[in-house]
Amino acid sequence: MAENYDVIVIGSGPGGYIAAIRAAQLGLKTAIVEREHLAGICSNWGCIPTKALLRSAEVLHLAEHAKNYGLTLEGKITPDLKAIVARSRGIAERMNGGVGFLMKKNKVDIIWGEAKLTKPGEIAVGKTTKAIVQPQAPQPKNTKGEGTYTAKHIIIATGARPRALPGIEPDGKLIWTYFEAMKPEEMPKSLLVMGSGAIGIEFASFYRTMGVDVTVVEVMSQVMPVEDAEISAFAKKQFDKQGMKILLDAKVAKVEKGANSITAHVEKKDGSVEKITADRMISAVGVQGNIENLGLETLGIKTDRGCLVIDGYGKTNVPGIYAIGDVAGPPMLAHKAEHEAVICIEKIAGLPNVHPMDKAKIPGCTYCNPQVASVGLTEAKAKAEGRDIRVGRFPFVANGKAIALGEDQGMVKTIFDKKTGELLGAHLVGAEVTELIQGFVVAMNLETTEEELMHTIFPHPTISETLKESVLDAYGRALNA
Repeated sequence: MAENYDVIVIGSGPGGYIAAIRAAQLGLKTAIVEREHLAGICSNWGCIPTKALLRSAEVLHLAEHAKNYGLTLEGKITPDLKAIVARSRGIAERMNGGVGFLMKKNKVDIIWGEAKLTKPGEIAVGKTTKAIVQPQAPQPKNTKGEGTYTAKHIIIATGARPRALPGIEPDGKLIWTYFEAMKPEEMPKSLLVMGSGAIGIEFASFYRTMGVDVTVVEVMSQVMPVEDAEISAFAKKQFDKQGMKILLDAKVAKVEKGANSITAHVEKKDGSVEKITADRMISAVGVQGNIENLGLETLGIKTDRGCLVIDGYGKTNVPGIYAIGDVAGPPMLAHKAEHEAVICIEKIAGLPNVHPMDKAKIPGCTYCNPQVASVGLTEAKAKAEGRDIRVGRFPFVANGKAIALGEDQGMVKTIFDKKTGELLGAHLVGAEVTELIQGFVVAMNLETTEEELMHTIFPHPTISETLKESVLDAYGRALNA
């Protein structure tokens, strides 16, 4: 007989494992199905190990500029690629093991294999047919495996994978995805990055700091296209100063492969074509949901542009079937998946006052140098919505802590509704802004007005003071600029 659960979660990434934990906390008998490795792409191949790589790059940058801080380091600072990658992979293993511990702690059964929906409330789990990558660490032992399982509630949290453009498919050798970019066997001398979203620009930043000749090709008119145009322009100037070459309004039309290099034919807005030869190329043109081979067609579950269609609580059009995280559509961010998971489970459990997902309050972070972070509407979008707005700006160059840190290249931009004082958007570029953005996220969730922000005391000296000064500037009251 099939073993029965209250909740079965398919996929153990940030959305999946958080859903399983929250379900178990609420007393629901829970199982999680995983075909490869616990913790998903984020902890194994995305969010966490990439930040480990970027931290190594940051330390290298500081060491190379030690004289700016009155320090003298003897000898040449040389990156040890093997050690850098090993550190990153070790951190991924640690995160992987941590999720295994959490499953055991919360008494969540782990079912190893590949799940497929067979009928409402039932899945069949078979052997993994094709793993995207090999597990990073020994997986927790569990007696659950192939078989049939039933549950009143089944949550699909299968994540996403790199998108490939026809004719420019990654081959793992000359054309990389983020999998290969995170564990290069040797450092290329030159690199072409196709796409300047968060993934592309973070790898461009890492490799450039490591001394690689980097060219970024972006089809849109600004780097990091989802960001506010002014912030994007500021960041681009910093990338230019670092020696990064960025081609906007351009696309890679085709790629010719050599023995150990590629030559990209880059079409520009004016119709001209520039040939760029590089040792390696990273394809960073987005991701697509893992919706194949799940049996969606059998149950008639609706999809749109490669993702499952859900409401604000994760429900699909089929009762008892839910979706969360990347497979449920953009923004494809780990923290969105985690929050979506909690909303979904608490709605299933019948908790009162469960609020649907508000995508307008999801922060976005890019961990390049300088960092970029934002939440809410850009200035252009606010105007497009017909809002009468006030815009405040404050530069890091006028902040004492930023100057003392040697990190005075940055700015904070805030956008308010002129009539109500509502904070519509906040956009930051500079050192540690991915840590600072949460102040504005909290403010937006509390429906804080400009007056309340002005009356908030920020500690001195901190970079966080730039947040308040930006608010003050929106109302003509900036004190330090």
